[in-house]
Amino acid sequence: MQPKSNIVHLPVYQPGKPIEDVKRELGLTEVVKLASNENMFGFSEHAKAAMIKEIAESNMYPDGASVELTNVLAERLGVHTNQIIMGSGSSDIILMIARAFLVPGDETIMADETFGQYKHNAEIENARIIEVPLKEGKHDLPAMLAKVSDKTKVIWICNPNNPTGTIVSNEELNAFMKALPSHVLVVLDEAYGEYVLDESYSDGVGMLDDYANLVVLRTFSKIYGLAALRIGYGVGRHDVIGFINQVREPFNTTRLAQAAATAAAKDQDFIQSCVKRNQDGREYLYKQFDRLGLAYFESHANFVMVDVKSSTIEVFDGLLRQGVIVRPRWRCYPTHIRVTIGTQEQNEKFIAALEQVLQEVTV
Repeated sequence: MQPKSNIVHLPVYQPGKPIEDVKRELGLTEVVKLASNENMFGFSEHAKAAMIKEIAESNMYPDGASVELTNVLAERLGVHTNQIIMGSGSSDIILMIARAFLVPGDETIMADETFGQYKHNAEIENARIIEVPLKEGKHDLPAMLAKVSDKTKVIWICNPNNPTGTIVSNEELNAFMKALPSHVLVVLDEAYGEYVLDESYSDGVGMLDDYANLVVLRTFSKIYGLAALRIGYGVGRHDVIGFINQVREPFNTTRLAQAAATAAAKDQDFIQSCVKRNQDGREYLYKQFDRLGLAYFESHANFVMVDVKSSTIEVFDGLLRQGVIVRPRWRCYPTHIRVTIGTQEQNEKFIAALEQVLQEVTV
């Protein structure tokens, strides 16, 4: 049996190292995972109550169209229900977009250091991938525009960008969209958008009336704290969403996920508390990095990418031994690690461990 030739050498997605594995391998009793940009402040109590109630219905298939959740989101976003598609995390929407729009020979444009699932799914569809270097850690939209050709089908923009946490402004995005040929679909991934406080940041959903070739991705995995439930969504023009919906698997979101997300979407007090605590944690990390003489990208998300000026594998391994898991191995930033912003206690544990490890690796 032979698989598609273009997938044989594809790397398998590597998530952050699990806490249980680190405890077992290193004999540790306490481990802090700051590798996968999860919400370290938990999730809404309303979502918890909704899940507990929904457990009794686990013998029944979920609502394939996620009607109740879609209605709640449509009202909150000011769009029609036929402009929303639900997925098993926003990564599921990425897969569906690639499946719906890319065929062998199509060109797709993305940054050279961004969320890896754009490239992964484009490779599965045997599209030609064009990577454009980030400029000071952010998407270089003019350079991406210069790469557009008659074969360009999809452009991926992660805003804030993962892993750098940088943003492109509303002004920059609008200039880009206005100059872009209408045959090119832009996927604007706002997985971390709720964390952004910068007034220049664009609300992608608010741009949909002006651009028919735009799809916005959002997720309940990050600030809503429902990462384990795998639920996210895409928003766009009804005809574009209709095409994506044609390749959606049936029952691709669970009853528990739908119930929790519906309750979580209504609990904006919890979201605002997370924004504030994340901001405080980010400022704390900045001050500590400045004290240690470490450069970092100004982040608008719930993580910071910092230059440890050493082998990231050595730093990663050293932090593991201290019971702290971060994310190393960045192709374009070989001396950087990415750390999720945690609680104050977790942030302090990370900084203490990092300071000790940096002393060890520079001896």
